[in-house]
Amino acid sequence: MNDLKLYDNFFNEILQTISSARYEAYKSLNKHHTGLNFEIGKLIVKNQEVNNWGKSIVETLSTDINKQIDGIKGYSAQNLWRMRQFYLEYKDEQELLELAAKIPWGQNLLIMHQVKGREERKYYLNATDKMAWSRSVLLNQIKANAYQNHLINPKQCNFENALPVHLSEQASEALKSEYNLDFLGINKPVLERELENRLIENIRDLLLELGYGFSFIGNQYRLRLNQKEYFIDLLFYHRILKCLVAIELKTVEFEPEFAGKMNFYLELLDEQEKQPDDNPSIGIILCPTKDNIEVEYSLRTNIKPIGVAEYKLTHELPKQLKGKVPTEKELKRMLKKAIRNAGDSAEDKNESNK
Repeated sequence: MNDLKLYDNFFNEILQTISSARYEAYKSLNKHHTGLNFEIGKLIVKNQEVNNWGKSIVETLSTDINKQIDGIKGYSAQNLWRMRQFYLEYKDEQELLELAAKIPWGQNLLIMHQVKGREERKYYLNATDKMAWSRSVLLNQIKANAYQNHLINPKQCNFENALPVHLSEQASEALKSEYNLDFLGINKPVLERELENRLIENIRDLLLELGYGFSFIGNQYRLRLNQKEYFIDLLFYHRILKCLVAIELKTVEFEPEFAGKMNFYLELLDEQEKQPDDNPSIGIILCPTKDNIEVEYSLRTNIKPIGVAEYKLTHELPKQLKGKVPTEKELKRMLKKAIRNAGDSAEDKNESNK
């Protein structure tokens, strides 16, 4: 290995160490901030109950705190009310509180206000922590019904059989059952290369959707075997899993041969690109739709870790079609009318034949 390659490995190791340290410090700060807000909410509730104080005490408290610590915005009356609500929502939910302590306060508020079910809250708290969702990404996930999709369309992969236990669990956390590519603004059929190019143009949004830990390496990443060349659509490195992640994009329903091709790519990656301290490379196949039984059988015999997920391009009707395409209710009404008219025509025909 030449000196340049040695230095590149050394440099990347330093960067990963810095990033990991920053992330741990960030999580520690979140835990402190959330814990502090929970305790403040607890004190507000306790003193209102003991002293029979009404709502005005929160306004007074906010004014006095801000006088003492020079007007810190976090102690506005509105935010104190949020702390109070946060305490009431989580005081009997130790598991959820522990999850809430791992994510920023802003994301906690969004989940508290937008999500009411316990299991659904648990899902978004856990996902926000594991995938480092920003507030905007979290909001998009909630609007896209990520939790319901998670129940209806579970993750499909062979990580449990192809990876060590500790790594398979982490890899499963990093995989989604469905990816929301609404940020591309695509509302008509596209070719695979066009989809790939649009994703590269919006790489920042793609990284946010993939989740925390993904670092982009390149697209159409070239691999060689004898005299032939092969190209991986998108190649990433995952800093937490410490492995290469190959993503293949498809614009048609999943087919079993996709898994065989990905298995081949991963074999080449592990042999030619994987570093000695890297974990086995992982493959993700993205399709617009899939048959779960077909995917299950396709992954059974593959020895390389592969996940298959669906993607959605847009949830909105194109502007040029708004008002021109009937809604679901209108379609039902039109169908009932057509059935009724068909019945009337049949009756008229019977009458005329008598």
